[in-house]
Amino acid sequence: MKRYLLLRVLQLVPVTLVVIVLNFLLVHMAPGDVSIVLAGDSADPAYLATIRERYGLDRPFIEQLWRYLVQVGSGDLGVSFRSREPVFAEIMSRVPATLLLVGTSLALSVVLGTIIGAWIARRPGSALDSGVSALAVALFSMPVFWLGLMMVLLFAVQLQVLPAMGMSSVDGPRDGFGRVLDVAQHMVLPVLSLTTVSLGQYIRLSRSAVAEVLGESYITTVRAIGFPERTVLMHYALRNALLPVVTVLGLQLGLVLTGAVLTETVFSWPGLGRLIYDAILARDTPVIMGSFIVMSVTVALASLATDLVYAALDPRVKLA
Repeated sequence: MKRYLLLRVLQLVPVTLVVIVLNFLLVHMAPGDVSIVLAGDSADPAYLATIRERYGLDRPFIEQLWRYLVQVGSGDLGVSFRSREPVFAEIMSRVPATLLLVGTSLALSVVLGTIIGAWIARRPGSALDSGVSALAVALFSMPVFWLGLMMVLLFAVQLQVLPAMGMSSVDGPRDGFGRVLDVAQHMVLPVLSLTTVSLGQYIRLSRSAVAEVLGESYITTVRAIGFPERTVLMHYALRNALLPVVTVLGLQLGLVLTGAVLTETVFSWPGLGRLIYDAILARDTPVIMGSFIVMSVTVALASLATDLVYAALDPRVKLA
């Protein structure tokens, strides 16, 4: 296990290097001139030349790439063009809000989806199974931004029972239980949007996996011994059926920091997804590339964690 962990960690180095190079290429191949965005459309040529020299945009492409690799290798993701703040500090300031939003919705969708899927898998082909499965497909097919807008129109505009945007009220309490309650109220709509869309996926995954496991011969043997159906389902079937769920969960954990760009934009949630969206509109390349690096490392770490959970759930899985 230790050797496996060491090899996987070492693999992160070339993967991260390739990602940094690709991000740099893609961002610099995008149409438009960053110096014009920084200086303004009406800037005179002399000022544009000053801007290009200040940010190193007048240097050859290979030299810009090398300087960026050296800079990132030293732990410096650069400085934001817009806020003039260090990119890493700006990203880290947005991470808690995104983790709170996406983490809550992911936990709810995984737990509820797995329980519902395992429940309907006990009677495959029944009216309940068909109805819940059809509903799960419909939920998974919903565009999350459309669902978010519909919820805003219903609960914030028509009924006026929940706030429509932001993470807290401007005139709300700044500490204590009042602060917690205020943030919780602002979380309801975005969390409900993300959970609703993700829930259908986990219902379908859990239902298919549990139904397949319940047909295995060892389940028949366990039932013949006389174990209660609840024990058969929860202890013997569900544990082996969790592998597909863990696979999808691992992929979504890798995108947990930036996987809610649309939702954070619709609800003006001050997370990392909204930061990336604003950076793209402003052509703030240091923030864009720094966010992509953080996202890539998160995906790699989530993949490693998924492999370890596989081994814990199923002893038959061998770590190469």
